[in-house]
Amino acid sequence: MNLHQSRYLTNRVALALSLSAMAFGIFWLMWILWTVLDLGIAGLSLDLFTKMTPPPGAKEAGGLANAIAGSAIMVGLATAIGTPIGILSGVYLAEYGQSTWLGNVTRFINDVLLSAPSIVIGLFIYAVYVAQVGGFSGWAGVIALALIVIPVVVRTTENMLILVPNSLREAVYALGARKWEVILKVTIRASKAGIITGILLAVARIAGETAPLLFTSLSNQFWSLNLNEPMANLPVTIFKFAMSPFTDWQQLAWAGVFLITLGVLAINVAARVLFQEKR
Repeated sequence: MNLHQSRYLTNRVALALSLSAMAFGIFWLMWILWTVLDLGIAGLSLDLFTKMTPPPGAKEAGGLANAIAGSAIMVGLATAIGTPIGILSGVYLAEYGQSTWLGNVTRFINDVLLSAPSIVIGLFIYAVYVAQVGGFSGWAGVIALALIVIPVVVRTTENMLILVPNSLREAVYALGARKWEVILKVTIRASKAGIITGILLAVARIAGETAPLLFTSLSNQFWSLNLNEPMANLPVTIFKFAMSPFTDWQQLAWAGVFLITLGVLAINVAARVLFQEKR
């Protein structure tokens, strides 16, 4: 076997293994999506969006109105709090602190937070906030979710800004622009798509987080928009209902899974469409 044949055979084997791995992953992904669609759509009804979560043994099926509202509020606030902090930190690491000791320390801490299990973050917020104020609350859940958002946005922002060619920065500097003008009007604009993708990844991650909310916001069977009290949310409600022996609760759990999946998909599609049209 000559060198050409050996390389050709190696390429075919590598391609076959790559396609097999891709098919293996797609198979399980499609199976999961089909299960969510099959069991989740069956639980959709008007009551799902208008009624509260039912108590054990209730005659009426109930719904997830309070959990949907609670999740929307906490995810929205956590994103609003974590996104500016993450973007500003990413800008510092990419534009100011690439070789400084503070930048290296910040980058290391961010990597630790990025890989830390979410339950550790939930326990941390429980120790420093929930235990100190003496009760679970929506604000505790918001803080825990924001701590998950920040490292994702930091990493994505830094990586996207680093990809901007230095020649582009130098050209703008040559025109007399100041550094903050270069960052705000050139590098961030050039990296907008990647930064938005990072924010969406963060939203997709916290939308289904259960562990941190078990130790912070807990849950609430009733309608409540007070962030100073325990607040209902979809992940904890899904966890509680899926583990229950009641069939109606299990159906509501699958409906909640379907809503989370559909919501994350809708956010990604809408953002890509809007950005493409603007571009």
